[in-house]
Amino acid sequence: MNERRPRLVVFTTLFPHPGQPNAGVFIRERMFRVGQILSLVVVAPVPWFPLQGLIRLFRPHFRPAAPRHEVQQGIDVYHPRFVSVPGIFKAWDGLFMALGSYRLLARLHQQSGFDIIDAHFAYPDGYAATLLGRWLKLPVTITLRGTEVPLSKFEGRRQRIVKALKNAVRIFTVSESLKQHAVSFGIDAEKIRVVGNGVDIKKFYPLPRNEARNDLGLSGDAPVIISVGALVERKGFHRVIECLPYLRGMFPCLRYLIVGGAGPEGGLTKQLRQQVKDLSLEETVVFLGQMPSDKLNVALSAADLFVLSTRNEGWANVFLEAMACGLPVVTTDVGGNAEVVNNPKLGTIVPFGDQQLLCRAIEDALRKNWDREAIIAYARANSWDDRVGILEGEFRRIIAAGKHMPVPGKISQ
Repeated sequence: MNERRPRLVVFTTLFPHPGQPNAGVFIRERMFRVGQILSLVVVAPVPWFPLQGLIRLFRPHFRPAAPRHEVQQGIDVYHPRFVSVPGIFKAWDGLFMALGSYRLLARLHQQSGFDIIDAHFAYPDGYAATLLGRWLKLPVTITLRGTEVPLSKFEGRRQRIVKALKNAVRIFTVSESLKQHAVSFGIDAEKIRVVGNGVDIKKFYPLPRNEARNDLGLSGDAPVIISVGALVERKGFHRVIECLPYLRGMFPCLRYLIVGGAGPEGGLTKQLRQQVKDLSLEETVVFLGQMPSDKLNVALSAADLFVLSTRNEGWANVFLEAMACGLPVVTTDVGGNAEVVNNPKLGTIVPFGDQQLLCRAIEDALRKNWDREAIIAYARANSWDDRVGILEGEFRRIIAAGKHMPVPGKISQ
């Protein structure tokens, strides 16, 4: 007789849907691979309040509409609504999210019988998940992904983050820095396991540079740098643009590729385009818009260097994706960045906020003769296979140990 596969609810507000196809792709990449081994369903609540349609008249990307239910890669994805008023009552989002999701989870649990609620982000998602776990008598795991650092600066949200982490049976973090952040709250280190993200080497691999540049209409011999991500302040595209006048003094034909669009945090496309115009960089900066992950390796393969001057990060998948295409990385010393770019042979880490050092690091990286095969090999050694195996084992141990029993064992990345 075959043993029943453990059944998970992946619970997160950040997940791709037709209205925001690139939001939370890193969560889907990770958990759908787990779903090839274990059984899972996704519950991705979306914020709602009665007048939000009016806001879209002047902010088109505000809270894109999501279907109530869809099927992605054979997996059911549900989008229950919860009350969330922009700008106020944010300390109540966790409670309202739990209330808005309860009936759906209770019905699905009655139909299928879940074993674990697996939440991503500590607040509001993880806090809501621990409430649902208490109401449905299910154990909850929480994955920390980086938003916990800025959110913990708000006292009310910090208290709810701590409460959620204490009520979870297991905590995963995508970087050691996030683990230490949780430990600073008084969370037992033995309760936390670092499981970094991986890279899909079937999607991300180097293409012939000239072919990739031809596809994008770029010169074959121009130095090219690239940044990929949501066009929001935190990602720092504007900080890279500020370096371009200096860099063009040494590299007159330099091109800067910007891949991305508006995200859940907003969008700065208009401001970035104005910055480019003000600095007379129209011939240098190329806005490529959002690109699906299976097309992104064309843009990455066309570049010489990946740059991300980010303010906050958990574990940026895009670093490994760029490395898998042979690109060294220049980025800032925040979050888990130095854990991914952990060797000078892979790139350069600069202090956040030091614009002069950022410019010089980009200049030096463009001049350096990199061992690109070694960079590719490092990325391939960080594929998803090992990560998924760790997660599967953890979920099975939680079920075997009992619903509310802490999971012992050695913690390592």
